[in-house]
Amino acid sequence: MTDATSVAAQLALAEAVREIERHVATGGWDGPARVFALVRTASALAAEPGLADQLPADVVARAGVEPQHLTSIEQEGLPAAEDLEELLGGITWPSTVDGAAVTVERVVLPPAAEEAMPADPDEALAYLMGHPDRQDVRIAVGVLRDGPAWCAVRTRANDADDAVGEGSDVVPGLVEALRSTLE
Repeated sequence: MTDATSVAAQLALAEAVREIERHVATGGWDGPARVFALVRTASALAAEPGLADQLPADVVARAGVEPQHLTSIEQEGLPAAEDLEELLGGITWPSTVDGAAVTVERVVLPPAAEEAMPADPDEALAYLMGHPDRQDVRIAVGVLRDGPAWCAVRTRANDADDAVGEGSDVVPGLVEALRSTLE
């Protein structure tokens, strides 16, 4: 991949992750983990021309001039799983999928507060839910098969589109877990 193509792919992925996070945010908080396939819009249109009738006209137009533009496809009917790790461990994508994204909500504490967390799972949950410094966050992570990753994090305390933190490796463990679904 050339440097220009790599930059375009990173920008397209960042845009797709932002769009996914905003889409999920419209549903409010306390939602389940959600998984999305990412496909290059131009490639999808070439393989399935009828798709142009299902996509907004501006998306079709952008795909004509931006070959790295991505379309997200939410996956429904996912298998039951105990946790996110089990869910992602059971997913593999066909080669026609260029990347994947996931959104998940978590409760985070500052490192000092985590040190005092009880070992008993029930006590730990009560400690976590009652801690005054806890933050509810929604994490959106996307990765492409050919390398780039992007993360977006929204806190419940600052629940606004312009207050979402972003970066390529904000949640490295989730980036790697999601990347493993593309291997």
